[in-house]
Amino acid sequence: LKVLDGHTDGVTSVAFLSDGSRIVSGSLDRSVRVWDASTGQELKVLNGHTDTVDSVAFSDDGSHIASGSWDTSVRVWDAPTGQELKVLDGHTRKVTSVAFSGDGSRIVSGSWDTSVRVWDAPTGQELKVLDGHTRKVTSVAFSGDGGRIVSGSWDTSVRVWDASTGQERKVLDGHTYGVTSVAFSSDGSCIASGSENSVVQVLDAPTGQERKVLDGHTHGVTSVAFSHDGSHIVSGSWDRSVRVWDTSTGQELK
Repeated sequence: LKVLDGHTDGVTSVAFLSDGSRIVSGSLDRSVRVWDASTGQELKVLNGHTDTVDSVAFSDDGSHIASGSWDTSVRVWDAPTGQELKVLDGHTRKVTSVAFSGDGSRIVSGSWDTSVRVWDAPTGQELKVLDGHTRKVTSVAFSGDGGRIVSGSWDTSVRVWDASTGQERKVLDGHTYGVTSVAFSSDGSCIASGSENSVVQVLDAPTGQERKVLDGHTHGVTSVAFSHDGSHIVSGSWDRSVRVWDTSTGQELK
């Protein structure tokens, strides 16, 4: 449908606004760009990071963008104007993943410094530091209700945290290689996690019990996501394939 040309180096992260009208992208060229999803027109170029932008996210209402960078910062931008509103400093190594809570009031970030951090989005204040991982954190996400955070790490674990208290609720030790990507289903009942050993796991979020192992990729999995209704999981891999799975049966559909 469209090729969005503008970045001058590799693109590391993309996300849709919840209504599908805009796209945000981050790149090795250190910029964040906002695009009109219908026309492909570049609407804004957000400059401020001094190293690779590794993760970008819209707030659900589309008013703000968060970006995480190898410069160790998380930045918050006004989406309509492109103005930089806050620089969230606290991480000491590359920031690999950022996400907004559903109401847009908080941001969670994960870093190579092994920590997960929770921030107040309007003020930029650091609210919690979630310590437990022993190696680089690669991926973080809020549950739909904002009550829990899930994180994945090269230490092979998936961890579930209480977003308000910072308390570690579950340590899910099913993977044998580094975890590269994690996601909550929209109702918060399931967690999907992808790993360097080519496997996607489907986990019961309340209990931590393994529901399914999705085995089909032939190289490391780089990204996982649920469909809006939670019935399907999509995964991407270094094997150059994108695969679609039935969440309940684990069957590979596409």
